Amino acid sequence: MSAAAPSTVTFESRFATELAEMAIPWKAEEVPDPRLLVLNEPLAAELGFDPEFLRSPEGLPLLIGNEVPDGATPVAQAYSGHQFGGFSPRLGDGRALLLGEIADVGGRLRDIHLKGSGRTPFARGGDGFAVVGPMLREYVVSEAMHALGIPTTRSLAVVATARSVQRETELPGAVLTRIASSHLRVGSFQYARVAGDIELLRRLADHAIARHYPDAAEADNPYLALFEAVISAQASLVAKWMLVGFIHGVMNTDNMAISGETIDYGPCAFMDAFDPATVYSSIDENGRYAYANQPVVAEWNLTRLAEALLPLFDDDEERAVALAQESLGAFRRQYSAAWLAGMKAKLGLDSSIADDVASPLIDELLGLLQEGRVDYTSFFRRLGTAARGQGEPIRTIFPEPDAFLAWAERWRALNPDADMMDRVNPAYVPRNHLVEEALDAATNGDLGPLRLLLEAVTDPYNERPGVERYAEAAPETFGPYRTFCGT
Repeated sequence: MSAAAPSTVTFESRFATELAEMAIPWKAEEVPDPRLLVLNEPLAAELGFDPEFLRSPEGLPLLIGNEVPDGATPVAQAYSGHQFGGFSPRLGDGRALLLGEIADVGGRLRDIHLKGSGRTPFARGGDGFAVVGPMLREYVVSEAMHALGIPTTRSLAVVATARSVQRETELPGAVLTRIASSHLRVGSFQYARVAGDIELLRRLADHAIARHYPDAAEADNPYLALFEAVISAQASLVAKWMLVGFIHGVMNTDNMAISGETIDYGPCAFMDAFDPATVYSSIDENGRYAYANQPVVAEWNLTRLAEALLPLFDDDEERAVALAQESLGAFRRQYSAAWLAGMKAKLGLDSSIADDVASPLIDELLGLLQEGRVDYTSFFRRLGTAARGQGEPIRTIFPEPDAFLAWAERWRALNPDADMMDRVNPAYVPRNHLVEEALDAATNGDLGPLRLLLEAVTDPYNERPGVERYAEAAPETFGPYRTFCGT
């Protein structure tokens, strides 16, 4: 590493060393004229980097893999995956590289990972590059998710490459520097299992336990304990998605992280008008990954993880299957409990209120929101004002408010806590029309709208003057909205 690099940051190559069968050493494409578009300075400091160093001519090559630090072995990771239900045994990082791991200032191990760094042996027909818009989308949405308290990969930087990338038109290229607890996926375990190498599968599981769930190592059946920990993490994660109206858009098994972090922000979006069948992704033609299907798909993906791990659960296959089925049964209970607790909080209801009282109230409300095509985020934020006795701002959301007013009377009888509601119902999320506005401007060289959007969504609960438009629903002229993978 350059002498200008911060000495507090030490790179390791644990994945590359411990799981060499799943890692192809590779180099990022050289970028002759990199230009920093956005740098996450708080995250840089959390990782132990000097932000000024990363902005410098010496630091910028580190962010795109053109300067390989001492201790780092950049690799393209191998994994399999069910993509829209069809199994692909060999996917892997076609346009990405794991630079290595570092310990942040709190001692937590974090991956430093690149997207758009060029073709790898897994690229298949792709060019290996990425363009400015989708990389900035991941930056904005992942940082918004972090601010919302939802486990997620983070975005450290987006660097323009001065390279034109051919999509439907020529677009400016970019590289995203991504930070994650790890990039182990359900597809990683599928890859080891389909390879028929049980020893590799065991080493991968041991690696995951050490990295994410060390308590599992002390269990009577460590690999079953690992599986159960992943189930709990995913149940909690998907409940959090549903509570804020987030739609991942492409929940393939290679996009489900073992850590329980949200990963791979491709055709993702936040729901505007409430409708459980909402799909924004242009490639999800049959609605497999619609908003309401996300818990079901998560359980399906976890079943695929169980299949991969079966040889580690028990030498007897029948017994292994029974153990897996018993553990999988916990997912629906854990998800439902997390979602119901979250909905109670969104409505300001005390957690002691009986489920058989809260559930019908919630179901009725969601039906009203769907019938009235009410903006999801705006409704719950304005509901806090209704809890303070100011009903007019929210009744006007409904085209036919009488049914809502009857519902609200029963709800207010439960003494909702408005302050609690404001703590869990965001005023600002990355609204689709504002994201598109910011990305279009950035693609054409104007980063001003992006910066303003980031200021709003990275402080989502603090309603404040000057950012009112970021709390407003999309105009009627916006839509129908479609998102794209950005590959």
